[in-house]
Amino acid sequence: MTPLTLLHGWGLHGGIWDTLRADLPERVMHTPDLPGYCDTPTVTPYSAERLADAIAPTLPDAGLLLGWSMGGMVALALAARHPHKVRALVLVAATPSYVNRAGWDKGLTPELLASFAEGVQRDYRATLLRFLSLQARGGDAAREVIGRLRESVFARGEPSAAALADGLELLRTVDLREQAKQIQAPTLVLHGGYDGLCLPEAAEWLAGELPNARLALHPKAAHAPFLSHPAWFAEQLKGFLREHRESGSRSEAKSLLSSHNGGSPSGGEVGEREQSWT
Repeated sequence: MTPLTLLHGWGLHGGIWDTLRADLPERVMHTPDLPGYCDTPTVTPYSAERLADAIAPTLPDAGLLLGWSMGGMVALALAARHPHKVRALVLVAATPSYVNRAGWDKGLTPELLASFAEGVQRDYRATLLRFLSLQARGGDAAREVIGRLRESVFARGEPSAAALADGLELLRTVDLREQAKQIQAPTLVLHGGYDGLCLPEAAEWLAGELPNARLALHPKAAHAPFLSHPAWFAEQLKGFLREHRESGSRSEAKSLLSSHNGGSPSGGEVGEREQSWT
């Protein structure tokens, strides 16, 4: 079975996926700590592109990749820069540009992010806990999700203030709009309707601009739908991976037949968008 690699978000670590691992015991999962977290050496500059380049050599060719929040931005960069590594892509609470900038109004204000950067300098532990609280605001099971995030965040030791500051600078500068449009891998965009950190409008943009993407939106989830609505999340993910396994085999067969015939298959598939919840 092709392993599924899952990339965590800002301030956390690979252990955040333990609940999902329990929900999908049949799936082989690789849950690395991003550079700068736990024992993983950091990179310079600390950008989505540089993180993607550091992670890519550790992945199998034609693998399955899932990224959440900042990890989703790294996954976007990886799929664009190393397409042979990504057979199928899942973006959870992700965005191509975290803050508003010229031509983009689907993010947060730079001033809000700057307040977090200032807080990290003053009291990074309190700022991190505040950020985790925002991840559940407005959605179902907010208190439970906040509790689980807070339990997980320090399970592998405290992240360094430097790693947190570098991550916030990544969020301030990241703009993957053009790279995202180049991604050909089948993509599932999973998002919550109450996400106040990566706005639902950004998810709609991703589903519309990535050539082979579709959107699954839970109207009552916030920024961590795999914690607030685990059954829905697991169902969406399993369905997509089943489709991928079937469509992947067909695509490989088409490619092989095309190479034998000296041509290429005609036509193309346009990605669909859907909104679903149970």
